[in-house]
Amino acid sequence: MRIFKNYIFLFWLVQGLLIALKIAFTLRPEINLFTEEAQYWLWSQNLAWHYYSKPPLIAVFNFLSTSVFGINELAIRINAVLLGLGTAWLVFYLTDFLFQSKRMAFWASLILSSMPFFILFSTFHMTDSEVMFFWMLTWVLLAKALKEAKWKWWVFAGVSALLGMASKPIMVLVLPSLGLFLFLAGRIKSYGNKFLLFVVISLIGLIPSVVWNSGNGFQTFRHLATLGGIHGGGSGRSLVEMLLGFLEFLGGQLLITSVFLFPLWILYTRKVRIFDSKQLFLILPAFISFLTFAFISLFSVVQVNWPAFGYSTLAIASAYAIEKQEGIWYKIGYWGIGIGVLLPVLLLFPEVNGLKRQIGLEKLEIAVFNRLAGYDQLASRISFLEDSLGIQDVFYFSESYHVSSELAFYLPSHPQTFQIAKGGRRNQFDLWESIDSHLEFEETGVFVSFHEDSPNPVTTFQQLIYEEEFPIYFRDEYLRSAKIQFWKNLQKYEPIQSDSY
Repeated sequence: MRIFKNYIFLFWLVQGLLIALKIAFTLRPEINLFTEEAQYWLWSQNLAWHYYSKPPLIAVFNFLSTSVFGINELAIRINAVLLGLGTAWLVFYLTDFLFQSKRMAFWASLILSSMPFFILFSTFHMTDSEVMFFWMLTWVLLAKALKEAKWKWWVFAGVSALLGMASKPIMVLVLPSLGLFLFLAGRIKSYGNKFLLFVVISLIGLIPSVVWNSGNGFQTFRHLATLGGIHGGGSGRSLVEMLLGFLEFLGGQLLITSVFLFPLWILYTRKVRIFDSKQLFLILPAFISFLTFAFISLFSVVQVNWPAFGYSTLAIASAYAIEKQEGIWYKIGYWGIGIGVLLPVLLLFPEVNGLKRQIGLEKLEIAVFNRLAGYDQLASRISFLEDSLGIQDVFYFSESYHVSSELAFYLPSHPQTFQIAKGGRRNQFDLWESIDSHLEFEETGVFVSFHEDSPNPVTTFQQLIYEEEFPIYFRDEYLRSAKIQFWKNLQKYEPIQSDSY
């Protein structure tokens, strides 16, 4: 049939269906924002050149989308959905640009869509959503710059990398990745000046971070150093602990790039000339990202998603491997892609007539999504209690920035909430207005926590008005309980300052 030869049409058909699925998932009543999503939205209500742990671009995206669509879950996640669509199209475009095959381009985009990291970044709005897109856009523009040898493409690529660095500083890995490619491909002399221009433009994206940190005790740098095991007790691992840390990292990377595609990557290393310039161009971005965090994993815990922004070009390499095979390997590749797409579709798809419970999928759903449930329930209960108790002048706080961020999003008035300092790791709330701005006012403080029995000993109130344990459910399955307390008149706040970053 002719339709199966129109791979551009197939691309938009498949991606359109996946977008509809992600929107339907976002609209599921039992699914709330991930706590980091809520935090990044709260940043957008307090626009700045930089924040404690990240550059400003994710806050800008949230500010723009909520200004257009209002403050709701879809307005947040539409950013991730559209950035994911853009990344998938860039993979399609780059594949066709390098290999002149829209068929391979379609399969590359489908392989990308089956990879767990892409599903994660294109469903939940994280800083990885932006950096994945700008990383891929940068490599597309660099491919054009290397082929057409026009200065304008190097400028455009530099601007794209600049925006990536305004999303997440790890975008800086594009510089050694490109430099190593030019060296191994024997092009460093031919493109030296243009590469230097690209570097200069790219690094402009770090200027807001450096300026902000210079006036705020370089807190982001300390935070990143702690995560990397350089500062805060991450060193001193034994050789066995270092090996276990690396193996844990390796297993996580296999899972987030899809265990079902693993046979293809083994085949790729055996059958493809890796040192061909096109293959180097595709493999080096992923390899540099992987190698960087593999090294960090020897000294500190590496979150599974951290290196994944650089893996999009692996989808093109995998499509190339499939294209060169026949028989059983061809079928293995297609089965791997199919299973990789089907499993998240089943998880994201809304419940219909108890079907997921009947087939045993509900328990897996609860295990995966249990931390995305209950915040709207919690906010509704707090609003109900305010009305029942006749309370008007109120402020909201928790010892957890996760809970404080979710309350700010789901409470009807979207108030600026507070986190009390009880000795935990520092975060953005430490840089904002403190709860002591409510000292000596005739106001009621609403404390919410999943882990603490009260805001003591760091706060002193006149009296406790009301408290309860509020149960959180995923549909009709009990998950956990939250402590809700109404306290009258804040009289003293003595934060426990932390040196942990």
